[in-house]
Amino acid sequence: MKITSRIVLPLLLAACLGDPTGSLGGADENAKFNILFVGNSLTYTNDLPGMLKVLIESVGEGPANIEVAAYANFGLEDHWVGGGAREAIDGGGWDVVVLQQGPSATEGRPSLLEYTQRFDGEISAIGAGTALYMVWPSEARFFDFDGVSESYTMAAEQVGGLLYPAGEAWRLAWQRDSTLQLYGTDGFHPTEAGTYLAALVMFQQLTGRSPIGLTGNVVTPSGIVLGLSSETAAILQEAAAEANSLFALSQQTGARFLR
Repeated sequence: MKITSRIVLPLLLAACLGDPTGSLGGADENAKFNILFVGNSLTYTNDLPGMLKVLIESVGEGPANIEVAAYANFGLEDHWVGGGAREAIDGGGWDVVVLQQGPSATEGRPSLLEYTQRFDGEISAIGAGTALYMVWPSEARFFDFDGVSESYTMAAEQVGGLLYPAGEAWRLAWQRDSTLQLYGTDGFHPTEAGTYLAALVMFQQLTGRSPIGLTGNVVTPSGIVLGLSSETAAILQEAAAEANSLFALSQQTGARFLR
């Protein structure tokens, strides 16, 4: 079976801002999973979509066709007015559309809630599921973790969508090993290990398979190389599974989008 991939690199995304539809392809009828990411640099840093694709296909659950509309400093309101996401959604064929903006713990919350509802109207119209990719605050605003979690949970609950609690998985990983480097050098964007942890959370909800025992060695379609020790990979996998157990909404809302 043909394996498809259209993971778009940050520079290409930036270059395509003048042509919002040029960087996005549509769903692939031959793919087992058709996933559209709508976000910003917290989505494209370290090629999260590509990492997720590799994990899904590593256990024979592919092919996974993943499209990305992710631009630096974009919120959902920005995507609503441009960037090609709405056109891609309207094309249909998606299983899940994953929405992400900044931490949105306080001032960003109203926008997150409003534009999640707007996007969900279009996502529901094509028979797809809406998922919220819960991120994390900057390291300087570590105290905002609870607020970020609350904002993304509220956004998912109000539309009956899925919640990918990556931020909570980070906290659970630190409970296991406080020395884990999940923040990058700028104190906001993730390290490759932080991205891997987010991908594990999504992997489990999409496939219905436990992330425990997955490979910690990943090469994404865009060339990101991840090589984790077995010990570190195990910690992250356990944290992802626990986060889904404690915080995912899929048992109450949106279960039909789980495989």
